Amino acid sequence: MKIHCAIVALICALSVAAQATPEENKILVRDFYEMAFNQHKPREAAKKYIGKKYIQHNPYVPNGAPAFYEYFEDYFKKNPKSHVVIHRALADGDLVALHLHSKQNEKDRGKAIVDIFRVENGKIVEHFDVIQDVPEKTANGNTMFGGSNEK
Repeated sequence: MKIHCAIVALICALSVAAQATPEENKILVRDFYEMAFNQHKPREAAKKYIGKKYIQHNPYVPNGAPAFYEYFEDYFKKNPKSHVVIHRALADGDLVALHLHSKQNEKDRGKAIVDIFRVENGKIVEHFDVIQDVPEKTANGNTMFGGSNEK
């Protein structure tokens, strides 16, 4: 019985030790985002960073890694100059949030995006997002990313 308890305790300790820290999850999600959206390699990024089960909450993209990379391969064909700037990355346990400025090209004002990812066992397994157009002017004179847009 003592050996059984010791084995269970060891397995529990190893599984806790194997859990990624919030900082490691943040690095994983940033690396995924850079590869998928700035290097325009969504298939490679999905195969490296997305888990076997991938739950998608964006209403325009189906569940699963293949749906993700097929959607964005088509997007990048239509928008070859697309680029994303990551302004903030926040992590809380298995959740990582990115505050982004996504532009289709250099003339585009772009979109302010908050992407939220859930990471499990070193893989991205779930995604949520909130997307808003970047306006030409704001009522408060502030940009959507920090700082003033007054000239």
